[in-house]
Amino acid sequence: MMTVGKQFGISEVDVDVATIDLEDVRSYKAEISSRSKQAARSGSFPRVFADFSLSMPGDHLLPTTEPQQYKYHSVVEEIALGPACWLWDYLRRSKQGGFFLPLSGGIDSSSTACLVSSMCHLVCKSVNDGNLETLTDVQNVTGDPDYIPSDPKQLANRIFVTCYMGTVNSSVETRKRAQMLAHQIGSDHLSINIDSFVKAATDIFVDATDKVPQFKVNGGSPRENLALQNIQARSRMVLSYLFAQLSLWSKDRPGGLLVLGSGNVDECLRGYLTKYDCSSADINPIGGISKNDLRGFILFAKDKFNLPALESIIRAPPTAELEPLANGQIAQTDEMDMGMTYSELSLFGRLRKMSLCGPYSMFLKLVQKWSDVFTPSQVAEKVKHFFRSYSINRHKMTVMTPSYHAESYSPDDNRFDLRQFLYNPSWLWQFKCINKEVDLIEKSIELKDSQSGSRKTADYGDDTPPRNKKTLSGRQETDSRQPKRTGVFVATAKTAVRQLECKTKDTVDCQFKTNSDNSDVRENITSDNEWHLSNLDTVGFDKGGIHNDLPRNNKKDVIVSRKRPSTGLLPGEPQKKQPHLCLLASKLSNVGSTVGSWLKKIAM
Repeated sequence: MMTVGKQFGISEVDVDVATIDLEDVRSYKAEISSRSKQAARSGSFPRVFADFSLSMPGDHLLPTTEPQQYKYHSVVEEIALGPACWLWDYLRRSKQGGFFLPLSGGIDSSSTACLVSSMCHLVCKSVNDGNLETLTDVQNVTGDPDYIPSDPKQLANRIFVTCYMGTVNSSVETRKRAQMLAHQIGSDHLSINIDSFVKAATDIFVDATDKVPQFKVNGGSPRENLALQNIQARSRMVLSYLFAQLSLWSKDRPGGLLVLGSGNVDECLRGYLTKYDCSSADINPIGGISKNDLRGFILFAKDKFNLPALESIIRAPPTAELEPLANGQIAQTDEMDMGMTYSELSLFGRLRKMSLCGPYSMFLKLVQKWSDVFTPSQVAEKVKHFFRSYSINRHKMTVMTPSYHAESYSPDDNRFDLRQFLYNPSWLWQFKCINKEVDLIEKSIELKDSQSGSRKTADYGDDTPPRNKKTLSGRQETDSRQPKRTGVFVATAKTAVRQLECKTKDTVDCQFKTNSDNSDVRENITSDNEWHLSNLDTVGFDKGGIHNDLPRNNKKDVIVSRKRPSTGLLPGEPQKKQPHLCLLASKLSNVGSTVGSWLKKIAM
């Protein structure tokens, strides 16, 4: 690779130049044997001599361009560059005067504001590099034929208007964060209160019905609580378009502003947004970017564009601030409202779109992936909750704002994800299959626990013959060359085992010799629920130790060993069936699982 063009840029045409030696090209082709064989079999072609050359006289003195390695951008760099170029291209083509953004002080709207700041940096750099085409576009957008941008903050003040639309439910912290970020970016910032607008809309309903809706914390029903939240969100959308149309008029400037949306791809997928709220805009630069990637971009933009206000924004919990505050503090968070974390939601989206998973297949993947974190029942509830929310809110995707697509699991209905938007939220057949699978998994877990028990074993030994078996007293050492075994518990003596018989579930009858008089002694050894005895049909030894309840008189040392399935037998050891495995297989078969039949064949 001799030259590499820009992956992202605001110029309509980029010209990349490299100096190459045609002899190097000919030599490279000659190294490929397949080309030589093919050329040898083909006929000759007539040569036509032309009175021109691909190079100028004296070009042989020019140095050739050295090969280059292609540089791949990181995820956060692509987020900073791709949507920024897209925003500038849309702005100059639309012939509008800039952008308007409802800035709430959260991660989403702050990410959108940072993308506009990135756009201003790219534009100023292009003008400083002498790009006259970019300069002409800037002068057309600002309406000033003499304006030459040199500072990104100065340019942002001319073409970017932000507005914090607070209510009685908004906190002081978010208002301050929005104001600080707008100041550092350089936008023309407004901070207003929209309570009067919201109250006017609510009063119309009260006058018409003589009913006063209340928030949930004040005794209202879920329907009242949701409606009072939505009227705030939709009021912001209406006011956004009002300010976008008249902000430049108030400054005696021509044109209007494009309204920017700030709904990320995860919230669109889950439907965690109000239809026709601030997610409804002219364009949305983050509509195809996940919340987790936006967090990384915020940290990148903080250092890249010198925006220290983002530090407090990234630490704040995501919240819509649509419900009343609790003692002046935020009582509502996004993840609590959604019933899932953004990390889980991002994983749901990838499985749904990229892996083409429905409810049942998604559960089968996640029950294994989350086995160390959630029980099968918890995984099932999370999957069901996601698909209920997804199906109920799928209709919102039909009116989503055009977005810059950066994720493969974007749920944009009109342009990217051409799926039906009307689903049965009950998912009767799929959820029934999930329930059956949960029952099967939980029964197999219970059966496994009943076979193994919640028991505690002593340290592990080897499975050498009794005369070579070493006790835990430290007087002898275990031969590391002896093969190891795993499985169920039995008991042996230090010197020689005469008879080993299973009396009851927790008792073993063991006959052995003592150290003192070499006489045969027969005792019943009973467990204290810290170990377990099973059928002697199982073979092999593995784990050893001294049981706590054994008498220590006559210097008797009894080894508690552990048996294991018959796979990997010692030389000359017979193959025996595994009763506990057969029992597991039969119980699994009773619930109609093909897995049980498969295990039963293995056990046989």
